[in-house]
Amino acid sequence: MTDRPPQSVGRRTVLGAGVGFAMGSVAVAAPVALGGAPIDEGSARGGKVNFPAIHAGTERPDAPPPNQAPPTRRVGFAIMGLGRLALQNILPAFAQCKHARPVALVSGDKDKLRIVAEQYGIPASSCYDYASFDQIKDNPAVDAVYVVLPNALHHDAVLRAARAGKHVLCEKPMATSPEEARSMISACAKAGKKLMIAYRCQYEVYNHELAKRARAGEFGAIQFIDAINTQNQGDPGQWRQKKALAGGGSLPDVGLYCLNTARALLGEEPEEVQASIFSPQDDPRFAEVEATVTFMLRFPSGIIANCATSYSAHEHRSMRVLGSQGHAEIDNAFAYEGQKLRVTRRDGMAEASTELTLGQKNQFSQEIDHMAQCVRSGATPRTPGEEGLQDQIIMAAIYESARSGKPVKLAPMSRPDAFRGPMQPEETS
Repeated sequence: MTDRPPQSVGRRTVLGAGVGFAMGSVAVAAPVALGGAPIDEGSARGGKVNFPAIHAGTERPDAPPPNQAPPTRRVGFAIMGLGRLALQNILPAFAQCKHARPVALVSGDKDKLRIVAEQYGIPASSCYDYASFDQIKDNPAVDAVYVVLPNALHHDAVLRAARAGKHVLCEKPMATSPEEARSMISACAKAGKKLMIAYRCQYEVYNHELAKRARAGEFGAIQFIDAINTQNQGDPGQWRQKKALAGGGSLPDVGLYCLNTARALLGEEPEEVQASIFSPQDDPRFAEVEATVTFMLRFPSGIIANCATSYSAHEHRSMRVLGSQGHAEIDNAFAYEGQKLRVTRRDGMAEASTELTLGQKNQFSQEIDHMAQCVRSGATPRTPGEEGLQDQIIMAAIYESARSGKPVKLAPMSRPDAFRGPMQPEETS
């Protein structure tokens, strides 16, 4: 229910108010406050508006109002690369952001740049091609650059953004090698700017909930993780099928979600990997990059993660965690939307499976707002450059294991979440 203007106040309110004001020839009562707690009006405190619970304690509580920062106080992002992901997912996601807004665009296509700028109200003075991108250093509206380019172009783009004095949010995979990733981290550190890798699943509510429950011991001691991410690629001419631009095939593109999500769920780092790769020789889609990769991660606690990814299998994106006292799985775990979380445990003499319903939130909005909050508060992002570097190191080991046919050892890590910042920095709005 919203506050109603005087002209819509009902007869009971008019009579109950006892006073009125003249509007033409009709006396209309001023609105009166409802007695007791401000159930429908809400209350303002600390720069935010909040509402008390309206439902009984048996019901799932409503989410609070967005309480977004005013536009002038939001972190300004330049979107670098106006391809499919940027136009279909990232730019539309800013409509749901509370702490960020798009203020600049970078593209090599002048016509597309003009059209998109008009759609999002971005002035021509804040539109750049790749030759003029370095001039962005003189644009005070731009706080951060979101790099949404083919994988092999991430390295140079991040270095240029850092030299321009801007924070950087970079799409995954971070780079095409550990050496490139280290160079990107060094450049941002030298410039005193934050570098975050866009691991959207770590900010997706169902994946986060599963990790929280697993770490809390809800399923007993975790024994296995099973992660699958596949899709059937089409046109062999797309950049993802070109090694010079993609760096690899299904592993760095969609298999990376299996790898990163398993690591993030446990907070551990694998100590050994073993992998196998298959690509059909007569398929032009895989003349340069791999089709199917299966890999096993062995963690110090004894947990085994079995992961599979493919560019030639029908779309399937699932994550399953099996423990000594129960198991849980997410359907569409790595998709942009449509996640479903089921938890299965013993219930007396029965086996009970429960589907949990959480409020859906846009993954891209969540990760962009996280970066914006980190820029404002100074907090380390949950997924900084070091998180991306670790995945590059492990993927290099996966490729090596597949080539050699042998397990590959990884450097041990002595602390949990060794490469991650806090999940949520303090809100600055």
